[in-house]
Amino acid sequence: MNAAVRPIPYLPQVAEIVARREEAAGIFTFRLRLKDPARRAAYRFQPGQFNMLYLFGVGEVPISIVSDPEDPELIDHTIRAVGRVTEGLARLGPGDTLGLRGPFGRGWPVEQARGRDLLMVTGGLGCAPTTSAIQYALQRRDAYGRIAIAHGVKRPEDLIYGERFDSWCAAPDTQVLLTADQAGPGWRGKVGLVTVLLDELDPAMFRGMAMMCGPEVMMRGTAEELLKRGMRIEDIFISMERNMQCALGHCGNCQFGKDFVCKNGPVFPYGEVRGLMRVRGY
Repeated sequence: MNAAVRPIPYLPQVAEIVARREEAAGIFTFRLRLKDPARRAAYRFQPGQFNMLYLFGVGEVPISIVSDPEDPELIDHTIRAVGRVTEGLARLGPGDTLGLRGPFGRGWPVEQARGRDLLMVTGGLGCAPTTSAIQYALQRRDAYGRIAIAHGVKRPEDLIYGERFDSWCAAPDTQVLLTADQAGPGWRGKVGLVTVLLDELDPAMFRGMAMMCGPEVMMRGTAEELLKRGMRIEDIFISMERNMQCALGHCGNCQFGKDFVCKNGPVFPYGEVRGLMRVRGY
């Protein structure tokens, strides 16, 4: 990469919002494009990485990239308005600008997974960090085996990405399974924790690779269930969430054992973090 356009990790680049999509109450997706043509041409990311989005004069937050790296000039982020920065971002729309630093972190092992079946297990907004990996595999369909997407929500109205899920259902050799903790009128999925969906899978899927994101208690419980069903621990990967403020492993806010989630994660092999995830409140 030319030194003139090498990313400066501490300096936000100006990005323009070129589109905004409402996903659910308080949840929206921005499509961003870097304003500087040289930096836009040089920008690259891997599925599972994240950017720091900066609301000028307010602060910044880590947000997963949910688009396919095949088109790095358009960068999608799904955001839940839950705090000062994200609530400020929620007031922006097409034509507005914000700051972007990144990409940061370790992504999903999509190259390691080539030729294998993929099991994507997500809960709530945890489907966002896996979206780029799903899109990556579907855009390169011949490079992967079967794909199963198991997604759980608390209530049917919490389901986002309705059109995406419909398109995934229509993809070849792709199975989409949904469950809700509490069913409502018209809900056609299962009722219960996301682990109830594992019974719907061909047992041969447990010889593939799993990628998970969601509440930690969900990921831990699902990972242990996958191990019981014969999946190898080295084939289970999870995406962690912590209070990531610098994205460079300097501030220490996201330290997790010897690692920093922003730098050594957010994607970890389950075997690396299994012991720490068993410690209540860690």
